[in-house]
Amino acid sequence: MSVSPKRRAEVLDALRKGTVPQDGLDLLAVGLSRFEQTVEEDLKKVQEGGSAFKAIRGDYGCGKTFFSRWIQQRARELRFATTEVQISETETPLHKLETVYRRMLERLSTPAVRQGAFRSVIESWFFGLEEDVLSAGKVAPDDAAGLLDATNHLMEKRLEGISRKAPAFAAALRAYRVAVATGDGSVADGLLAWLAGQPTVSANIKRFANLKGEVDHFAALSFLQALLVVLRDSGHPGLVFVIDEVETLQRVRSDARDKALNALRQLIDELDSGRFPGLYIVITGTPSFFDGPQGVQKLAPLAQRLQTDFATDARFDNPRAPQIRLKPFGDGEMMEVGRKVRDLFANGCSSPERLRSVGDDHLIQRLANGVAGKLGGKTGIAPRLFLKKLVSDVLDRIDLYPDFDPGRDYQLTINEEEMTEDERNIAPASTVNDIQLKL
Repeated sequence: MSVSPKRRAEVLDALRKGTVPQDGLDLLAVGLSRFEQTVEEDLKKVQEGGSAFKAIRGDYGCGKTFFSRWIQQRARELRFATTEVQISETETPLHKLETVYRRMLERLSTPAVRQGAFRSVIESWFFGLEEDVLSAGKVAPDDAAGLLDATNHLMEKRLEGISRKAPAFAAALRAYRVAVATGDGSVADGLLAWLAGQPTVSANIKRFANLKGEVDHFAALSFLQALLVVLRDSGHPGLVFVIDEVETLQRVRSDARDKALNALRQLIDELDSGRFPGLYIVITGTPSFFDGPQGVQKLAPLAQRLQTDFATDARFDNPRAPQIRLKPFGDGEMMEVGRKVRDLFANGCSSPERLRSVGDDHLIQRLANGVAGKLGGKTGIAPRLFLKKLVSDVLDRIDLYPDFDPGRDYQLTINEEEMTEDERNIAPASTVNDIQLKL
């Protein structure tokens, strides 16, 4: 497979930091082939005006974030827009849908714009209106006033559907069009910020469009409907919306947790009702969230909607079910992804033959075993640190220093500072003094 230097560098840079790459997931994917057909079926359904929902469950280290970003990458290849929101008690509480909507727009991505794509989507929508007017042949390209009038007329026709769903969204778009046409950039920027749910828009800008207040919980759902219409008119057949780390709901106050679980149930029901054509929602969480008393099981209607049989042998899991489970990495998967990373690195380094020779399969196996050993032999939680060490501690040094011999010059160390909280919690304590007690 031919990989551009830019794409290769982005993947390797993310691995050096111990994070999941935003793109290039196909270069690293291991064990996801069994889900490909279902993902393609879901995306096709959404392309045709339907909607879809999928819950991804797995323990820490199973690759939930990787899988969700792999879905997003495949969606962008089909011109979908995508967005990803990490649920947090303080920054993005799930029960406050207005905050979720704002974060969703902040992280909106398209095939052309990595993040913060909302402005480009709106501008593409208006550009499409002008192109449609010009293609009709009734207005000359050099007739600025005529083009503006004809575009405004077409805009009103297109906004009829949005106005029924979200009158304020349509009003803000009209005012944005006027602000752009008159060269009032600050007002145009403020209106885009208000449409994106930002709470700090000045009263003067809102008066310009006859808007009141801010985007609240109920308006957020209507604005999401309107956004889907604008996306489709802008050439994007749908939106993949990933809600990551929903297991954090288990640690919030009981009243906030109940509201969040009900908000999740509401979203699923709204999808089923057909309110959001073109929307594919993916959530990720741990088994304790789906099965434990402080998670999904706390709200019976939600538990019923997500109920999936996992008593049968995992080989026969149904990928079309509401929930799918990811299995922890084993030795085979660690070796496979290690070889993929080694070969990706070698394809762009100064001496690929030497790198493959020194960084052979035996070295990869020893490093994988060493990282897993530092984590109590738990291979399932090792992939992130293993890939980080492989790239930054071993492959980079082989590439940079002709006399570097990992067997002689490298000793694996893993400091607590480079471990995530989840890794520290799961890894065994080295001594009694390493055990952290919450008092």
